[in-house]
Amino acid sequence: MPSLLNIWGALLAAGIVIPLLLVLYFLKLRRQEFVVPSTLLWRKAVRDLQVNAPFQKLRKNLLLLLQLLLLLLLILALARPVMNAGQRAGKLSVILIDRSASMSAKDVEEGARTRLEEAKRKARELVDTMDADAVAMVVAFDDSAQIVQSFTADKQRLKTAIDSVAGTDRRSKLGDAYDLAQAQATASLTDEQRRGMGNAAPPTPDVWLFSDGRVSDARQVGYKGKLTYTPVGSRDAKNVAVVTLNAKRIPLRPSEVQVFARLANHGPEPVEEVGVTLSVNDVVHRVDQKLLLLPERWSAEQRKAWEGRNAGKVPRDSVEFSLDLMTSAVIRLEHKAKEGDVLAADDAAQVIVPEPKTLSVCLVTEANLFIQRAIDSMKLKNVVVRAPNVFERELADPEKVAKDYDVILFDRWDPPKLPPVGNFVYFGCVPPGTALKARANAAGERVLAKDVGVLYWQRDHALFTEIKSLARLYVAEMLTLDVPPQQAETLVQGTEGPMIVRMVDGRSVHLVIAFDVLMSNWPQKPTFPVFMNNLVTYLAVGADMELRQSLPPGATPTVPRLSLQQAGANLKDFQLVGPGGSRTVTIPESGEVTLPPLDRVGLYTTEPKIPQFEQLAVNLLDDNESNLIPADKAPGDLSGTGETASSRPMRRELWWPLVCAAVPLCLLEWWVYTRRIHL
Repeated sequence: MPSLLNIWGALLAAGIVIPLLLVLYFLKLRRQEFVVPSTLLWRKAVRDLQVNAPFQKLRKNLLLLLQLLLLLLLILALARPVMNAGQRAGKLSVILIDRSASMSAKDVEEGARTRLEEAKRKARELVDTMDADAVAMVVAFDDSAQIVQSFTADKQRLKTAIDSVAGTDRRSKLGDAYDLAQAQATASLTDEQRRGMGNAAPPTPDVWLFSDGRVSDARQVGYKGKLTYTPVGSRDAKNVAVVTLNAKRIPLRPSEVQVFARLANHGPEPVEEVGVTLSVNDVVHRVDQKLLLLPERWSAEQRKAWEGRNAGKVPRDSVEFSLDLMTSAVIRLEHKAKEGDVLAADDAAQVIVPEPKTLSVCLVTEANLFIQRAIDSMKLKNVVVRAPNVFERELADPEKVAKDYDVILFDRWDPPKLPPVGNFVYFGCVPPGTALKARANAAGERVLAKDVGVLYWQRDHALFTEIKSLARLYVAEMLTLDVPPQQAETLVQGTEGPMIVRMVDGRSVHLVIAFDVLMSNWPQKPTFPVFMNNLVTYLAVGADMELRQSLPPGATPTVPRLSLQQAGANLKDFQLVGPGGSRTVTIPESGEVTLPPLDRVGLYTTEPKIPQFEQLAVNLLDDNESNLIPADKAPGDLSGTGETASSRPMRRELWWPLVCAAVPLCLLEWWVYTRRIHL
């Protein structure tokens, strides 16, 4: 059914221009007097006077008729007549607009618009189909959902809300959006409507989903009401993405960094000679141009057929680099297959490489020559030996202890308490206040296991690098440990119980060696100094040697109180500078702060620099989000009534045929006018 989108503007224009045209035909022209030699010319003069006499009755005039018809066509075009060609919005509608990373792909109308821009255009068209008594709301979603406009019948407010939806680089999930649709429909009811419903179920709104359907929770969510899915984007969009980037230091060579990356081709055709650039602090370190990427959408049969036709060509989708870095650096990996690539968010990834950590170590012992010599043989920044009673006095200021020592080793002494954060090693003792405890009898005496040998150990763990065997390790007696299975892992299992256990408690790492090394033959074995060196390196660069500063879009990392205190004792706020500009982050009284969502991929920095948060890298690294093939069906349709909207417009604008009809009419009017002048 046709309708007018700008009827009031058109009526205003008609009320102005049509009377003005008629007035022009009523006006009397001011004429000059001429002397004529013949009375034959008086007839034309009298006729002109009659025509231009004011307030006379209008005579039949072809020129006036053509001009009125021309004005009516233009006024009707100004009213913007439309024909609704698709589905119409119902009485209660929820408009869901996907703003995730894949919606930034520029593959609509040959790259003229992004998917998000197209989704917003279609959503505005839907609003135009609403009846006067219909209401709708607008929800934008990525991995979370946000109400942009609550239920309203005001079409202009709905369109303004749709236009305000901005894209992010986050992943896409639908669960929260569906939940909001149902919850807000119930909240929109008046008290009278709720009373009238009694025990009946609340109304289920019609959901209009504008998305490419690339949601990560498609199999976990569902909507039982009417669901209309409008797919956005092309199935033939080209996109080469960095989907994996890992970097870690070598356990025994902390200055060496190994970088591994994998790329994926989510386009329809193979991409050959893909260039990959590795940069360190914006300086190109290496370029690799040997990657050959087959489409991820291909089946095993298609890959096999391609390999049969291209003998000698070997697909390759990953690269490895090795760097020697003694200082902190930003490592950036970027592919160069940019021709036709429609999504920029996954073209590059980066990680932050912190400076290799030279530890400050505190050994708390009465006397243990073997442990002290093993530590002295390492190139450490600072090694301090404290007697238990001296260290206990230092614990009066636990924050200072945490700041002064990176690793604390307790030799045969159970500390009464610990600093709030740190790396702790225990020889023949256990950490206080944790679920990891030494077993005791009824009298409170600790139960000791006798004559213990090694049953097995985690050979691939970083603590046992270059240790070929622990089979000959013998312990005369050791503590019997109760190990919490969910919080700790046993690295070495003895014949009488766990011998070496690792546990993470909050931001502290505890490594418990259940025996006194003086009660074993380990100090005489070559594996002991190797183990001690691995232990220090392990605690220096992290549990898995991976570089930590790589976050997904939308992450909200928490900056602990200790890091903020290290940045400045009286620090009240700091600046977070990133791809979206600079934001001021205020530090609350609790002493720790959660950063605002890091919605865009790129590099973020803190000013002033906050230890461990000086730089933060945000990468997409999401195969599902980089796969730009729109889903065929609505994700999460449980009722079976879901529909997929047609790709044709929901409405057809009819103003342009009227303008086209006005052009020949204007030419006809000009021809009649010129003929009249010359007659």
